[in-house]
Amino acid sequence: MGGIAVPEPVKLVFAITGQTEAMLHRAVGRLEEAFGPVDSESDIYPFTFSEYYATEMGSSLIKRFCSMATPVDPEALADIKLASNVMECGLPRPDGLPGRGANLDPGYVNGAQLVLATTKNYSHRLYLGAGIFAEITLIYQRGGFQPMPWTYPDYRTELALAYFEQVRRLCLERR
Repeated sequence: MGGIAVPEPVKLVFAITGQTEAMLHRAVGRLEEAFGPVDSESDIYPFTFSEYYATEMGSSLIKRFCSMATPVDPEALADIKLASNVMECGLPRPDGLPGRGANLDPGYVNGAQLVLATTKNYSHRLYLGAGIFAEITLIYQRGGFQPMPWTYPDYRTELALAYFEQVRRLCLERR
């Protein structure tokens, strides 16, 4: 029988989607109020991979990733997802129409993987509690992050893979 081990702290990351750079900036400010300073951000890119958010958030969406400086316990991921859902309610659409102004998707990076939290169940997701599920989105092997069959298209891009490798390096340097 293996011994019980407490996992090391992980790097908290967020994917932020919205209509404008100003909205992404507001969302980062809210995240910093709750989780401390951001220590890295990806470039902003057009979110053209899906129309999933168009009805609620509008069209011509943009997205970026960020990581938080303060490591977190991976066990906190469900609570972090719940908190980010509440934050979204306080970020109305900049065009004044009903709906969210930003989508905040938390996850974490450690030496081996990128894990994302979601409210949606599916065959490859594990239940964390409180209505929150998690999936391994990228795994680190052969010297880089590799997508899984279910990995979202924008997490498969050069931008995303390079960004999460940068975050992984930050995580390993702080151990």
